[in-house]
Amino acid sequence: MPGKLFIVPTPVGNLEDITLRALRILKEADLILAEDTRTSSVLLSHYQIRGRVISHHKFNEHEKVSVIKEKILSGTNVALICDAGTPGISDPGFLLVRTCAAEGIEIETLPGPTACIPAIVSSGLPCDRFAFEGFLPQKKGRQTRLRELSSEPRTMVFYESPYRLVKTLEQFAEYFGPERQCSVAREISKIHEEHRRGPLSEVAKWYSEHEVKGEIVIVVAGSPAEKAKRHEGKGRGEEAGR
Repeated sequence: MPGKLFIVPTPVGNLEDITLRALRILKEADLILAEDTRTSSVLLSHYQIRGRVISHHKFNEHEKVSVIKEKILSGTNVALICDAGTPGISDPGFLLVRTCAAEGIEIETLPGPTACIPAIVSSGLPCDRFAFEGFLPQKKGRQTRLRELSSEPRTMVFYESPYRLVKTLEQFAEYFGPERQCSVAREISKIHEEHRRGPLSEVAKWYSEHEVKGEIVIVVAGSPAEKAKRHEGKGRGEEAGR
């Protein structure tokens, strides 16, 4: 009888942000795949989880995916975790899930922590509809993507390294406009959690004058021009229908 693949979210900061179900599955799994075994060992040791753990990251997932698939088909229950948050969301996981799905393997994905949701909810910007962009391309295609996003009417969510934060905010101000509202969330659910809100130009200036550390989520308001255009078009459509 084949095993199952479990996608298990782990805390993005506070170790208490994990479900009882996630802990049970990690304890019962025959094999745990971790993005970085050293990072995950902190969480696993804290909860006295002593199962077999091997690394599964973006540099080895292509060569390991077939082996893992065969293990599951032979009856091994595998739990996939990443350093923090939900696997597959800007972290390794998609390739394994796609491979298992194509093979007909049962995949059980647990709900749980991810950095983007607390960031957008805390931003004060509309969160009924939003576009999750993750990490932007570093070089090729970056300017093209920024031009495309300049007219995006939905609130946008980005992940960024603290080392590139100022440069990215300055580029957002250039392409989206310096007065476009944003919120930068740093170290979500950790001791030094911080949210800084305001126009892109002001927030970029503040961070250029202060040292930045930790995990970063940038939330940017959608294009007001595109929203106005859509509203105007809808009005004309309603008139024509009368």
